[in-house]
Amino acid sequence: MSLKRFVLTLYCRLLFYRKYWYIYINTPINQHLRKMKKKPGLLQSFIPILLLTLLLGLNVTYFEDTLGGANQIALLLSALCAGLIAMYNGKKWQDLEFSFLKTINSAMSSMLILLLIGSLAGTWMLSGVVPIMIYYGLDILHPSIFLFAAVIISAIVSLFTGSSWSTIATIGIALLGIGKAIGINPSVVAGAIISGAYFGDKMSPLSDTTNLAPAMAGTDIFTHIRYMMYTTIPTLILTLIIFFIWGFTMKTGTDGQDTLAVQEAIKSTYNLNPVLLLVPLVLIILIVKKVPPVPAMLGGILMGGVFAIIFQPDIIKSISNIEGNYVKASYISVLQAMFGDININTGIDHINNLLSTGGMKGMLDTVWLILSAMIFGGIMEGAGFLHRITMLLLKMVHSTGSLVASTATTCLFFNTTACDQYLAIVVPGRMFKEAYDDMNLAPELLSRTLEDTGTVTSVLIPWNTCGATQSRILGVSTFDYLPYCFFNIISPFMSIFIAYINFKIRKKTDIKK
Repeated sequence: MSLKRFVLTLYCRLLFYRKYWYIYINTPINQHLRKMKKKPGLLQSFIPILLLTLLLGLNVTYFEDTLGGANQIALLLSALCAGLIAMYNGKKWQDLEFSFLKTINSAMSSMLILLLIGSLAGTWMLSGVVPIMIYYGLDILHPSIFLFAAVIISAIVSLFTGSSWSTIATIGIALLGIGKAIGINPSVVAGAIISGAYFGDKMSPLSDTTNLAPAMAGTDIFTHIRYMMYTTIPTLILTLIIFFIWGFTMKTGTDGQDTLAVQEAIKSTYNLNPVLLLVPLVLIILIVKKVPPVPAMLGGILMGGVFAIIFQPDIIKSISNIEGNYVKASYISVLQAMFGDININTGIDHINNLLSTGGMKGMLDTVWLILSAMIFGGIMEGAGFLHRITMLLLKMVHSTGSLVASTATTCLFFNTTACDQYLAIVVPGRMFKEAYDDMNLAPELLSRTLEDTGTVTSVLIPWNTCGATQSRILGVSTFDYLPYCFFNIISPFMSIFIAYINFKIRKKTDIKK
């Protein structure tokens, strides 16, 4: 056989095999099998979560500062694991990439606000805004009622602003400073601040999550807020009782002389002009007037910088180490406060720690953590793993109580895996809406359950956008303040308890009447 004939014969056979192979793989049964292969199994869906849990546990054991990079790498490795399993099931990398880029995009505003909060803390410390709130707070707030008052103050400010983030970044920082000066464990103070801030965030008509939850469930915001009172008010009362009793039984580790020493150090370092209190007041008014967070924060940062130049010339010169050119010294000091570390020297070490900030730079580890968490959550959602696990929970629903419990569990699951409170409200809201309709339950029951868990537990997860942010703002590890966030811990259990005892559970037929 000639070479030409051999090649021609081989080519014809390849065409023959290709034809029948094409027919074979496109038979209905094989098409069905290939489609089935793209659906992830339950074990496959859990593997990345189990890997993440293992790595995070090792990080806590072996690293002192897990936020400095260890947790970020754990999230990225778990995301890689999820991506490999998804591609094994037939998913294209481009689709997974699109999914996590979309998730990152949803968190971009949060990351920008986080960076601005770093700058806000810097200029407010430089100008004396935070120190003057600490100074007067030490006069007003007695140690025995401090924790109780911290919850109330944070709740009121958050209720009027609609933002737990803004509340914690402004009033929260001042309250934490007062608590440290009194000698109360910062983790406990952080728990009180967060408890109050998330009550206000949850109940305020200005809050984004308070608007998002009823939109997902199909009810209006004021019906949603009124119905939340059945679970939220008892939760707040229990929280206040705990902190009130704790305040009268705890030892603060300080006395009146220590408090006076802190006040004297602040007074001798700063020009404590009451006009400085206009800065937080203006910011709160801007937020209440529904000015978007970014321009409102920028306004607060710039006001802090201007007030620093006007009222704190000695500190400006000290930070910049420049004499004789106040314009240059002011420019360097204000920008340094916005982007980097500033340390105010009062002559007392523990007070110096109280009056130091890291600016935008101090928030970069948290931004890195949020990006890593969004990649993990985006791949898990794009691969269908989160949907697969949620479907398992739906099979366990047999009553109103179990439906609410399943919804709450799913919200907590999404806060842990998707790493964002908005996804923890939106996705379970979409997935459970039909189940609530089938059981003739009013939509406000679904919206309340979404908030009772989705909104408040986000801050308890170290790699969630909320947990990472509040930990960085307050300078307290999420795992350290978690046991003391009584409002956030009790809230999901209260929601489930109220559903199981069938208290004020509304039916759709009740609404029509």
